[in-house]
Amino acid sequence: MAEHSIDLALQGGGSHGAFTWGVLDRLLADSEVRIGGLSGTSAGAMNAVVLASGFGIGGRQGAREALTAFWKAVSRVGSHSMLRQTPLNSLFEPWIPNGSPMLKFFDVMSRLISPYQLNPWNINPLRDLLVQHVDFDLINKIEEPKVFVNATKVSTGNNRIFRNADISLDAVLASACLPFLFHAVEIENEAYWDGGYTANPALLPLIAESEPHDLILVQINPVERPGIPRTSHDIIDRINEISFNSSLNQELRSVALIKRLLKEEEDSGHSYKAPLFARIDTLFLHRIEAQKEMRSLGASSKLGSGWSLISRLHDIGYQAADTWLTENRQSLGQRSTIKLLDERANMSDDGYGGLVS
Repeated sequence: MAEHSIDLALQGGGSHGAFTWGVLDRLLADSEVRIGGLSGTSAGAMNAVVLASGFGIGGRQGAREALTAFWKAVSRVGSHSMLRQTPLNSLFEPWIPNGSPMLKFFDVMSRLISPYQLNPWNINPLRDLLVQHVDFDLINKIEEPKVFVNATKVSTGNNRIFRNADISLDAVLASACLPFLFHAVEIENEAYWDGGYTANPALLPLIAESEPHDLILVQINPVERPGIPRTSHDIIDRINEISFNSSLNQELRSVALIKRLLKEEEDSGHSYKAPLFARIDTLFLHRIEAQKEMRSLGASSKLGSGWSLISRLHDIGYQAADTWLTENRQSLGQRSTIKLLDERANMSDDGYGGLVS
């Protein structure tokens, strides 16, 4: 069987990143799939650097073992948190932490009190976890997989992409810096917040700089959520989902529009393409997701870290990737499994085109 080279774009989403762990675990177990590049934001960035570090040490199996060790450590740290499940919640909802009283209390307090007041010492348990589980010096040296980590500049609202050579502990912490929970991360006298505000995840670096022509988006955040949120908590949750999907949707629309313009150019007899446009023209887009299962989780569960939640999310991700490979393996290198919208009457709501599953 021929080996298929792919790029992976990994969304952020707190502990929901364990879903992505499951997807990566399944892809790494497949000898016919080679991961050429990884673009990640927030939890997606953590998955990316843990995988790259483990792969640099021990290949596919090393990457799988590194991801497993990292997420087990996340759960162990969370087991000492005040935000963990109560025994009663665990009895009735063994892997959904939405009912934790302390989780709800902390969620409210984080919106009322600045982290500079609530957490004046800037304690961040992710720092020690990343130090223990990622060899950043190794990532700086390796050529494959290429890794791209996105963070948001506080001063300008623009994004910054960190590449292998300049990826550091602070770069990953910046990518995962939710401003309601942590102090801004300063790098080279520039303050950064969570990359999800500007690119969740960034697609263009993969398209422009990585070799594979198959780009798979691992999507955590639900695209659609039926019904109207009516409680203040549900409204805020939905606003966060929309805002963290909006930058991704814009990039997908841009890719769709460029592909459409290139097709029109080709039909008119013109063949010149700038290098980036040529890459987009030959790009095949795919998506692995589990919308139904992820919609059942409230946004507050992204702060949960119980092993029952994390292992369940891993299993959902593993199964989603397995199903996707069974149904779409033959499409790799041949065609997109995300369909371009061709008819202007059926373009996305803003009229600029888009992509649908």
